[in-house]
Amino acid sequence: MLKSYQEMLEYAFDVLNEVYFNQELPPIVITLMSSPRTNGHYTVGEEWRVESDRLHEINISAEHLDRPVENVVATLCHELTHFYCALNGIQDTSQYGRYHNKNFKVEAEKRGLKISYHKGIGWSVTEPTQGFIEVLKRYGIEKPLDINRDGSAWAAAVTGTKGTGGDNGMAVKKPKCSTRKYICPCCGNSFRATKQLNVMCMDCMEQFVVAGQ
Repeated sequence: MLKSYQEMLEYAFDVLNEVYFNQELPPIVITLMSSPRTNGHYTVGEEWRVESDRLHEINISAEHLDRPVENVVATLCHELTHFYCALNGIQDTSQYGRYHNKNFKVEAEKRGLKISYHKGIGWSVTEPTQGFIEVLKRYGIEKPLDINRDGSAWAAAVTGTKGTGGDNGMAVKKPKCSTRKYICPCCGNSFRATKQLNVMCMDCMEQFVVAGQ
């Protein structure tokens, strides 16, 4: 079974939420859009409205998907750390979100990331640690074989159910996902929700459908 890059990121969210955030993160919209000046960003405002629910967004830059998968997923974890800090009242940035302070460094490094200092943006330069890379391998998170900005992204199958747990040799099960993934059949935009919804894509005027239908 082939998986799209979008689906890989959605699966990576489930893994990171379980391994590093104790499943405390609520659903968030993950997008792949043009963002050549940054690897990714987290929206402070709840940009998506789904009936009575409001959802935040994380965008992963379409221009920087040629990086190793561990770096792309480290960017996702970086942005999820901002999400976690916002939910828990932790002041992790200043200068309108540009400058990352030591609170961010502490929280991000709890989650398998190596954070280095840059004069202009503070503690923001992000790399995966070896432990982080091992988590991705354990859960079968792999880089797609091919991706184009027009949305024709394809990935290798993600198994995630029979990996080994490293030195202890324990089997690792794919984390359970309590949300439904909705996708626009026209443009491929997607989001997750915890209940059955009827939602229109305002870009295409097409109804979102549950993935797999």
